[in-house]
Amino acid sequence: MNYEVVFCIVNAGFSDIVMDAAKEVGARGGTVIHARGTANKEAEQYFHITIQPDKEIVMILVPAEIKDDVLHALYRNAGLKTDGQGIAFSMAVDNVVGIASPAQKTENPAAEKSESAPNTAGDGSTPEKVDKAIGNKDGVK
Repeated sequence: MNYEVVFCIVNAGFSDIVMDAAKEVGARGGTVIHARGTANKEAEQYFHITIQPDKEIVMILVPAEIKDDVLHALYRNAGLKTDGQGIAFSMAVDNVVGIASPAQKTENPAAEKSESAPNTAGDGSTPEKVDKAIGNKDGVK
């Protein structure tokens, strides 16, 4: 499965609105990072808004198929014309380890238990799958 990471930068206190909007279109969760904006007065005049320095950056890893839906939902609910004054963008993700799609979690739990290495992460990953995802062909630790 191909993934994209969506970043949404909003005024402090608006990350819940971002996550609610993303979840409505299929996102499963995200990570919030507290940040401080550095925009200057020229930027405020150009965009005709007052820029609040305290920000939250919401990072949401989503399947590539729903990325556009997530971006549109964020624009509608937390964009520049809202109190959150958010901007959102996405970036392609080359490899992902440590998560499983809902289909992978329900496919065949018995087969997952019979794999050679124990799954201590609880997410369907094995050392072999991680090595393959990160390009470690020799299994060198």
